[in-house]
Amino acid sequence: MNLAKALRYFAREAAINLLRGFKVSVLAILTIAVSLVLGGTFLLASRNLAGSVERWRGEMRVVIYLKPEVKPEDQSRLAAEAHRVPWVSAVEIVSAQRARQRFREIFPSLADLVEGWENEPLPPSLEVALWAGDASPAGLDAWIQSWRQRPEVAMIDDDREWLGQMETVVAVVRAVGVVLGGVLLGAAIFTIASVIRLAAYLHHEEIAIMRLVGATEFFIRGPFYVEGLLQGLLGGGLASASLYIAYRLIRAHNSLFTSALATQFLTLNQTAALVLIGGLAGLLGAVASLRREAL
Repeated sequence: MNLAKALRYFAREAAINLLRGFKVSVLAILTIAVSLVLGGTFLLASRNLAGSVERWRGEMRVVIYLKPEVKPEDQSRLAAEAHRVPWVSAVEIVSAQRARQRFREIFPSLADLVEGWENEPLPPSLEVALWAGDASPAGLDAWIQSWRQRPEVAMIDDDREWLGQMETVVAVVRAVGVVLGGVLLGAAIFTIASVIRLAAYLHHEEIAIMRLVGATEFFIRGPFYVEGLLQGLLGGGLASASLYIAYRLIRAHNSLFTSALATQFLTLNQTAALVLIGGLAGLLGAVASLRREAL
């Protein structure tokens, strides 16, 4: 029997075994699927978070809050001075009145907090847009520090601080996903190994007869290897489909959460890798089972 015929035989026998042990096969497939869904969820979240951080970095701003007594002409002078450095793309003057109007538009339920004041409750500010990558961190730090020392400046809000924190969050999400997915994948491999071991035990008489007639170990074990592979591939496919459905459901709700965590799905290569990891886990489970089990 040539290799092509042997593979067709393995696939047929594996399919028959899956149908015969339908309940335990479903358990193994679901175990693989759950582990890959959790790992894929962390991968999807970290991919979208990293993309959002990169997008936010391109829109990075430094907000210079001025003291209330700074006059409009001084605000214009400071804005012109801030625009002189090469890494500043634009400077917008936000007056105290404009700041209050923005607050009412963004937080309508809290609008009462900025009403009824004798003086403007919010300070004027300069919103400085930066060219991404044009300034070295040291040069930008020195520039911001020089502005902090000015008598007209009350406070400076630097976007780089929270962007750095978001990059740390992305790294943590990826690490947790790898660890958790690996642990659950190990449990899935163990489950598939148990299922394959049970199938091998149920066929021990057939295996004994095949050995008597001279069948090779590869021919005997092949159907069980393919069975584990199929279980893993089905689990990986189910996980990918579940992730995509969940992604589409989340995308249907337009919110800050979806804009940060559900702007794009996994790439085709990442989806294929998820399915292949499931198949590899199933194959490893079958190999581990048959190495421990005396057929």
